[in-house]
Amino acid sequence: MAAKITLHFAALLCPRAAFHNLPKSQNRVVSAYKCFSTTFPAYNSDSDPSLNFSPSATPSQTRNGKWLSTMKTRIGKCVFHGLKNEEMSEASAILADLAGNWREYVASSQGFLTREHRRGLFRHSVVWGDMDSMAHVNNVIFTRWAESARIVWALNYAQYIDPAHAEDWKKLWTPKGLGLILKSIKVDYKFPMEWPDKVSVYHKLSIVSSDSFTLDVMILSEKSQHPAARCMEDIVIYDYKAAGKAPVPEWMRIQFDKTLQLQKEAAEDAHEAMEGVERRVDELERKVLSRAEEK
Repeated sequence: MAAKITLHFAALLCPRAAFHNLPKSQNRVVSAYKCFSTTFPAYNSDSDPSLNFSPSATPSQTRNGKWLSTMKTRIGKCVFHGLKNEEMSEASAILADLAGNWREYVASSQGFLTREHRRGLFRHSVVWGDMDSMAHVNNVIFTRWAESARIVWALNYAQYIDPAHAEDWKKLWTPKGLGLILKSIKVDYKFPMEWPDKVSVYHKLSIVSSDSFTLDVMILSEKSQHPAARCMEDIVIYDYKAAGKAPVPEWMRIQFDKTLQLQKEAAEDAHEAMEGVERRVDELERKVLSRAEEK
């Protein structure tokens, strides 16, 4: 069937035809994830190579942009073969973890800080007017989201991270002294977004030089649970009073050093958590698929 079909979250994980023949005990998994209903293109399970995923695959093979969907697909394959009650509970627990922490697995694993007082925009609604005549979110909207999130990113330093220098941070987006000037922004659009959707926008500190720094931006689509765009912002420190570039002040550099360390730790923690998920999925596959082979 060429048209798109709407499936419950659990049904999305495995071949569409499999769920028409599931025993009643397995349908409980489908009902449990009704709240995660989404739209997914129909496909032929026999020709889908992702359903032949091997548990022995190395992290370098699995921890790419498709890691999240790969984990769901592997669980879906287990559901397809039938789960015992304890296996069903474990599969549900893993899926709940993926549903609750997907932003951390996608963004934190790349060093983005996703906690409340570090993130920029969180679950920001895409509105109808964001779309253009092609019924896709207009390209300029992405730069606006990045800009708004960048201001929140700096405001977080003033309010929560470095309140001792709150006034200095707040002046950065005013012409009263030192300010932040956007020298350039590069946007890499990943796929066309549509209304309705929500986005979360995160900034990651990258290169810090004597008078400038770069920020890596991830714009996440909640509907797809993938980055809709990536941006690279080149920021210059500007002295409005002297009308020229200025060096990165010491109070800012101190916080940037701390941020760079936190970003590294966030990536390490996320990958450790992902390893835990992989081990649980490996064990679930081992039990279910070995039983399926015995039939």
